[in-house]
Amino acid sequence: MLLTFLVLSIPVFLPPFALVSARPSSYAVWAADTAMLWGQGMGLGDYSEPTVSYEHGEFQTVLKRLYDLTGNQTYFDYIVQGIDHIIDDDGNVGADYSFDAFSLDPIGTGTTLLYLYNQTGLEKYKTAADTFRRQLDEHPRTAQGQFWHQLIYPNQGWLDGIYMGELFYAQYTATFEPTNQTAWDDINAQFQLMFTNTLQNATAPNTTGLLYHGYDFSHTAPWASADRGHFPEVWDRAMGWYAMALVDVLDILSSLSSSTSTVELRTTLLSYMYILFPRIRDAASPINGVWWLVMTQPGRTGNYFESSAAAMFVYALLRGVRMGYVVDDPDEGGSLTEAAKRAYEYILGNWVVENVEGTMGWEGTVATGSLDTTGDFDYYINQQIGLNDLKGLASFALASLEYEML
Repeated sequence: MLLTFLVLSIPVFLPPFALVSARPSSYAVWAADTAMLWGQGMGLGDYSEPTVSYEHGEFQTVLKRLYDLTGNQTYFDYIVQGIDHIIDDDGNVGADYSFDAFSLDPIGTGTTLLYLYNQTGLEKYKTAADTFRRQLDEHPRTAQGQFWHQLIYPNQGWLDGIYMGELFYAQYTATFEPTNQTAWDDINAQFQLMFTNTLQNATAPNTTGLLYHGYDFSHTAPWASADRGHFPEVWDRAMGWYAMALVDVLDILSSLSSSTSTVELRTTLLSYMYILFPRIRDAASPINGVWWLVMTQPGRTGNYFESSAAAMFVYALLRGVRMGYVVDDPDEGGSLTEAAKRAYEYILGNWVVENVEGTMGWEGTVATGSLDTTGDFDYYINQQIGLNDLKGLASFALASLEYEML
């Protein structure tokens, strides 16, 4: 994904609530309240222009869960404000969204549209969601059927896109077409194709047994491997998006009444969690329990421990165990829960800071990672590290919600 990096400061516009006067006992609340104070994640970009952003969609997931947990209307109202910045009263998706760009990234806001439709019954939210669903119908694919990440990246599947696309695809299907077997089979295929085309082989150099950042089915990208066209490195946040997608789509399936339509998809997701989650645990540094930016190059000069993926892994591991999707057996290589707890404590001690005005600062998140490169190690380690980056902060809030339920 190509992202705009910025170091956030207090903008001219402030939401209608007071400065954080005292540090909340919940880190999830502290993170969310701070981001709202700064006007993050409400459908506006760097210069207050409307933007359809998957980062905002992830943050809105935090607010949905906090609202459902606490009943605090402020969270719900902020979600509404954010979405109403990007759609009009007729449900047309505006801002910087382009249907014809066929990018999976904007669809990361789609689950919020479905949530608001369920909460309010307003047709404009369904109309906007229908636009995203129609985009998936027309979205370009590889010959195997994988969605291209964007039109400008022909035949490329990125792990990131599984989180952006399949969460919405699954939630839309569960909401409006729960017996649409073709849709459920397609969602299943998206996970399977990404897994089989990017899984590191046991004989690969520096193998982690995890998933490469993506692949080019056409083998035309300069980085495409000879066997499956995969990228040469395992990037931590791409792996984090995929891990969270496994958990969150299983949550959607669990909300359905018993149905034979989703049996195969559920089996796929559970089997991938069984394979990948212990490997995520094992890929953490024995020094501090968190993960290297380039997971295939642990300890290499220039590599570093990165915060957004650490939060994503903590969230996925803890929620996966809590929801019963994966067994936490200390005799099978070590406890997933204990590994996540150790990583979370490192996060608190190294990337969470208290600002003088009582807000929470978030550090250590790399701004971007793209396959529009030569695919080498130097590209990853030379991307800028952000302060208060919403991808990292939102992932930390999700992780905190799970940690606080232990």
